[in-house]
Amino acid sequence: MTPGLLSILVPLYNEEEFVAAILARVLAADLPGGLRREIIVVDDGSTDGSVEVVQALAREHSAIRLLRHDRNKGKGAAIRTALDAADGEYALIQDADLEYNPAEYGKLLRPLIDGRADVVFGSRFLVSGERRVLYFWHALANWLLTSACNIVADLNLTDMETCYKAFRTQLAKSIPLRSNRFGMEPEITIKFSKREARIYEVPVSYHGRTYAEGKKIGFRDAIAALAVILRYGFTNDIYKDTGPEILESFNAAKRFNRWMADTIRPYVGSSVIEIGAGIGNLTREIIARRRKYVATDIDDEHLARLAARFQHRPAFTAQRGDLGRPSDFESLSESADTVVCLNVLEHVEDDLLGLRNVRSVLTSGGRAIILVPQGQWAFGKIDVALGHHRRYSEPQLRARLEECGFTLERMIHFNRVSLPGWYLNGSLLGRGTVSAFQLRLFDRFVWLWKRIDPWLPWGPTSLIAIARKPSP
Repeated sequence: MTPGLLSILVPLYNEEEFVAAILARVLAADLPGGLRREIIVVDDGSTDGSVEVVQALAREHSAIRLLRHDRNKGKGAAIRTALDAADGEYALIQDADLEYNPAEYGKLLRPLIDGRADVVFGSRFLVSGERRVLYFWHALANWLLTSACNIVADLNLTDMETCYKAFRTQLAKSIPLRSNRFGMEPEITIKFSKREARIYEVPVSYHGRTYAEGKKIGFRDAIAALAVILRYGFTNDIYKDTGPEILESFNAAKRFNRWMADTIRPYVGSSVIEIGAGIGNLTREIIARRRKYVATDIDDEHLARLAARFQHRPAFTAQRGDLGRPSDFESLSESADTVVCLNVLEHVEDDLLGLRNVRSVLTSGGRAIILVPQGQWAFGKIDVALGHHRRYSEPQLRARLEECGFTLERMIHFNRVSLPGWYLNGSLLGRGTVSAFQLRLFDRFVWLWKRIDPWLPWGPTSLIAIARKPSP
């Protein structure tokens, strides 16, 4: 994504009369924070002269790009095409009619630029400015759909169906969007909520059209939107990639995460750097009462989600940290008494370099808590999907730590109970993901697994090394 660039996404279908006027307003709109603009128009199979109008404008204005569908697929499909082509740090949806006023871009974009929001909705029903008074039944349908969406997404929006939505582009690009027509509005809303995005609403004016003037949304679209709400309200289809999807599944496994946190908690000090924090599944369990807590990750969307989840914690900061890049840890040199590094070392091609980076941020006498997967024989497709380079044996992990100057205090065998299932799914059945149902079932019985785990006659799924950086 290009910093300081706004991608304005314009779905277009048979708006020959209005598209030149709206694009002129988009080009003239003041943008806050010194933003530059690119305008991506996606013609969705127009049968009038819309394409020729946009082509003529694009020859005059380099900021305008025109993409075309060979047939009408729907507004959602057009937005998806525009979003795929977007290069901006932020994106904003602008319909090709004159119902919404580009002069109000500043209202929509300010919470994004200030870093307070990930998503901003322009509400037609918050008290501000003016709006054209039109159809009661449309307003009622909007209220019903917004209420239904709020129920499943646990939000309190006033206008889910608004066509003015602005967001961080990378966030939207990482979400799979399936709806081709107007169902895109509730789908993207629900998925933003499930990704724990910071959603704001701002009031905007609205100058709606009548059906005689070209309004396209109707009763059938309302029914379809309700079906979309029911579909995506009860599924977890919120990541395009498998790795983050698995992390999201573990996010729901609160009992398992608590079990892991309880295991390492006695070794965690007051000043903590967590390397590879992901979306904060373990962070939320161990952050309380820490004097300092720095969470690092290599994924910008994970960092944004961490910042949103823990913004109320004054001791918390999130920053980029690639365990294979020493420069990422220079600012943290000898600044923590504890490093928590769970399920990360196996992702680093040069694990010795990774351990040296862990050592570099510890104060003298500081402690590293390193959790890695155990048993190379159990390496399977789930490991591949997660980006693992290896699984460790206890002697191998011990040797790596000692080579990097650590003193091993204790090696903990953690979670024997899941190793057969991991091997069955990843190696024997060749599956590349963890079933959400299996994980929920496993999580429900963690109280039992904790009691029987020490007595099981096979090795653990994970090894937890508790290691010290020796004092001089």
